[in-house]
Amino acid sequence: DRDLAVALRAAGAQVAMAWHRDDALPPGTDLVAVPGGFSFGDHLRCGAIASRAPVMADVRRHAERGGRVIGICNGFQVLCEAGLLPGALRRNATLSFVCRQMELEVGDPDTPWTAGLPAGATLSIPVKNNEGAWYGDPGEARVVLRYRAGDPLGSVDRVAGIANRAGNVMG
Repeated sequence: DRDLAVALRAAGAQVAMAWHRDDALPPGTDLVAVPGGFSFGDHLRCGAIASRAPVMADVRRHAERGGRVIGICNGFQVLCEAGLLPGALRRNATLSFVCRQMELEVGDPDTPWTAGLPAGATLSIPVKNNEGAWYGDPGEARVVLRYRAGDPLGSVDRVAGIANRAGNVMG
């Protein structure tokens, strides 16, 4: 969460932290960024317990009002478990932790997350997870990002990032 706060501040954002036990998001919240890490030790399913944290009710309301929500790594899992994004993230096809720089291609340039990038544009991002293989029906989501050359995780249709139909929630 601290690394994400540093990155958001570097991008010019004013950051106010929320805690899983909070009943509401900080006043004036424009963007909710759910960070990576291992929420609640991932003892049940990755993100399952965190998806039921008290603050998630307000995250859901924020998304329903059109507010932007992004989930990174474990945050992506939390958003799927909370029903804010379709599908689920499961164990990597290699059954091991994957840690490498990967090239992704923009599949949907018409979201707030990809505005200004043409379809097919290449992004290079670090991928670090053990349970990052997205499983679901690509027809139920907006496929925002795909792995460009191979997918060591085993995601359906090389999916690396999805958004809800409205495009305001992304994992």
